[in-house]
Amino acid sequence: MTTPDKTLFEKALAAFKRSYSPYSQFPVGCALKTTSGNYYTGCNIENASYSLTLCAEATAISQMVNEGLQKIDEIFVIGQGDALCTPCGACRQRIREFATEDTLIHIGDTHGLRATFTLGDLLPHSFGPHNLEHSA
Repeated sequence: MTTPDKTLFEKALAAFKRSYSPYSQFPVGCALKTTSGNYYTGCNIENASYSLTLCAEATAISQMVNEGLQKIDEIFVIGQGDALCTPCGACRQRIREFATEDTLIHIGDTHGLRATFTLGDLLPHSFGPHNLEHSA
């Protein structure tokens, strides 16, 4: 299993602790590192109107793009419970927009790393920017 750098875990854990999840009581934190070495974090932000809830991965990606960066190097997602807290389908697609199929996605809990996948493992045969390239 590939070990993420300690900073990535620590930042994901700090984001996990900032989660606003009063309805589900299921906090999630995410930290991503860009190819230029910058870190961005996010936590899930729930809303009484459930469809307006934001995932941790979405908030981290939004911060990254807002800062003018668009290349994810690796991600660490922290959740709770016995099951792995992998990114939901919508977040897998969001990650795909800014990552490659080889991008590492580390999954853990508040104690540390539990599993590592590539984006290609989690989203095989994905639809991405290359699908929209026009041939000349």
